[in-house]
Amino acid sequence: MPPCPTGASPITLRIWLSSAGVAATEVARMLRENPDATDVRIYGTNISRHAPALAACDVAEVEPHRVSNAAYAEFALDFCRRHAIDVLIPPRRLGALAPYADAFAAVGTKLMCSPAAAVDTLTSKTLTYEAAQAIGVPVPPWWIVSDGAQLRAAAREITGAGSTACIKPAGEFSAFGFRILDDEPLRMQDLLAPARPLASVGAVADALDRAADQGESVPEFIVMPYLDDPEVSIDCLSAPGGAMVTCVARSKDGRYRHLLDAPALTAIAQRLVSHFQLAYLSNVQLRHWHGRPVLLEANPRASAGLFQTAYAGVNLPWAAVRLLLTGDPGRLEPPRLGGRIAVTETVMAITPPPQPFAPPVSAGAVAACPAPLG
Repeated sequence: MPPCPTGASPITLRIWLSSAGVAATEVARMLRENPDATDVRIYGTNISRHAPALAACDVAEVEPHRVSNAAYAEFALDFCRRHAIDVLIPPRRLGALAPYADAFAAVGTKLMCSPAAAVDTLTSKTLTYEAAQAIGVPVPPWWIVSDGAQLRAAAREITGAGSTACIKPAGEFSAFGFRILDDEPLRMQDLLAPARPLASVGAVADALDRAADQGESVPEFIVMPYLDDPEVSIDCLSAPGGAMVTCVARSKDGRYRHLLDAPALTAIAQRLVSHFQLAYLSNVQLRHWHGRPVLLEANPRASAGLFQTAYAGVNLPWAAVRLLLTGDPGRLEPPRLGGRIAVTETVMAITPPPQPFAPPVSAGAVAACPAPLG
């Protein structure tokens, strides 16, 4: 970004981190410590006013929870108007926001988001796997289920082939809802070991059927073999249209991360980013099946572990902001790969929020906002 003329007042860039999770504290730090020395004011929202990440923001508010896409988009547009937001970086609710990039631009906000068509596909794990398979990206076997009978049948096929089955929602739920399906009786060593997300096939099947019997909405779930380690997370920076600028691959080993020099793995990410025309920050996750890497997820958003890429010597959040605003990510050195880092806990002092929190916004109140979406 161009520096301010001599004697001019520094320009403050207003960046909104919506749905700010714990990792947003580190992303906020990377944005503030940007190599262009641009003054940055961080706005943060979360469904809970007690979310720790909000303490790292200059302005914090509560965002609506469990509202429709239209209602959330109205809230976001109103937030951008009220605070004159320059850049919105959303890690969730992309399906609500992606169709309205022009509406955000009309109020002066640049939305950091891939095209709506890519978001729609990648929000569905079924559509993601079908599209990936069609372009030659290896994927694991998978089954889509929504009732107990389908779940039991899928689990039988997986266990019959000698693998352990797992299940998770097929939509945009991040890691929420993931369970390893295990019908083996608990042993004492299991009770004394760290807890794992285990559930029996019968318990999950009964939960699906019970919800349907009680008239609850039952989303689709994806069932697949529990894939082998290592899990590899590839953080990508790309230009609109899907041209890769740079990427950093991290393998996970407990609390440790290895910054990988692995062209064969990053080539898979590049193929997906290009095919879906992903823009700015995205993330591809791989695991292994019978000794070869297969796609676990492709996300049209930054990963929660994005801040770990700082140890590769790149500031991906700031490069993405520059790319969004100017079309130029700035000078990026080749990532320093081959290193090993540890993910540890840290603490920070909590002070009262810099500005009063807005009350939670109800769906009805949001829908009543002026300037409805066209």
